[in-house]
Amino acid sequence: MIVMFCGHRNLFGRREILAELETTLRNLISAGADTFLHGGYGDFDSLAAWSVHRLKKEFPQIRSILVLPYPDRKYDTDLYDESIYPPLEKVPRRFAISHRNEWMVNHSDVVVSYVRYGWGGAAATLEYARRKKKRILSLAEE
Repeated sequence: MIVMFCGHRNLFGRREILAELETTLRNLISAGADTFLHGGYGDFDSLAAWSVHRLKKEFPQIRSILVLPYPDRKYDTDLYDESIYPPLEKVPRRFAISHRNEWMVNHSDVVVSYVRYGWGGAAATLEYARRKKKRILSLAEE
């Protein structure tokens, strides 16, 4: 099972979110989740990457993958097992992140989200996941 993360750049109440996120991840891993796709931008993505990285000590079979929107940029990949660049060569640079997010939705079974309001990139990605009828586990009220 492949899981992706979708959330806002800025978070408030990290401790509460972290506890709920780790419980959610443990449940997903118990249900067969073995691959986690990350966007690598903002607080929620960082929290998700850190959580999966920590859980790898307990569940060494899981993989954490950073999905890159730009092939020519330098990224900190310390928390990930690998990074991939989806086929975005023909996408204009200003749309690379949104197309990368759609690629992640299309290649995931479950979306773990922290989206509290209906505007911005995280909200657009979550709406796309809904249209694609993906299983969504929300950690925040919208």
